[in-house]
Amino acid sequence: MKVGISACSNGLSPRAEKKNDELMAVLRESGIEAVPAEHIYAARDDFSGTDRERAAELMEFYSDDSISSIYDISGGDLANGVLKYLDFDLIADAEKTFWGYSDLTTVINAIYTMTGKQSVLWQIRNLVGPESEIQQKRFRDYLGGVPDGLFGIRCSFLQGKRMEGVAVGGNIRCFTKLAGTKYWPDMHGKILLLESLGGGSGQIATLFAQLEQIGVFEQIAGVLLGTFTNYEKAGLELPVYELLKMHIDEELPVAATREIGHGHDSKAVVIGKRTVIEQSGTGGTCLFK
Repeated sequence: MKVGISACSNGLSPRAEKKNDELMAVLRESGIEAVPAEHIYAARDDFSGTDRERAAELMEFYSDDSISSIYDISGGDLANGVLKYLDFDLIADAEKTFWGYSDLTTVINAIYTMTGKQSVLWQIRNLVGPESEIQQKRFRDYLGGVPDGLFGIRCSFLQGKRMEGVAVGGNIRCFTKLAGTKYWPDMHGKILLLESLGGGSGQIATLFAQLEQIGVFEQIAGVLLGTFTNYEKAGLELPVYELLKMHIDEELPVAATREIGHGHDSKAVVIGKRTVIEQSGTGGTCLFK
């Protein structure tokens, strides 16, 4: 098996090269040949290459029939810059899946909007992170045809008991960058996944307000809250759910999970796939397979 390693967002620090070498070794041990893009590391400020160059490398992976999947190892702010250079007709026809997280939320949701294809919200560098042992086991099991360890998400309901729809979203800051563009998904009947690395109460609240003001919470079938890493570490008085409640109707189903987000132990979610989340006993069952 051969996969492409892209970096559509910010260029990585040269200090990340050792970890990336470890990642390539782990993939080789799993029977995977990883082919890195040319523009991976930051060369000028945050840029590993121009938007056009990074997009061209991604499209080379889509054009190469020997590449079975594409894993993006970047994050930051720059991923939406590649969107205007992507050939979505080619992406639609290619039999391969794009994986990435954080700022790659923009690419993942644009792929769904423009092609209807599914992508995976997950960072493959988790394989060499602090939770590498469990992540490598999950990934090997997935490759062996047992996906539940990587994709089986446990959650609990905060209001409501059931939601059904196609999952969209991801990182809240990056997802809202698509608002007003042709890459923004039709939100009617969707399950909206939201998580975040950074942001205090004001920053998260203002993003919830924006989603309310553009009508999202009136259109969707429910919200699934992942982790809000720095917010939770700060020990702020208002839980994220309390902020959300300021902007939604009491009838909108809301569930929460600790297994989606920027944590090194986070699991993977298929964006663009229809799923059902419903209460089971005192909690909820949420499986994105």
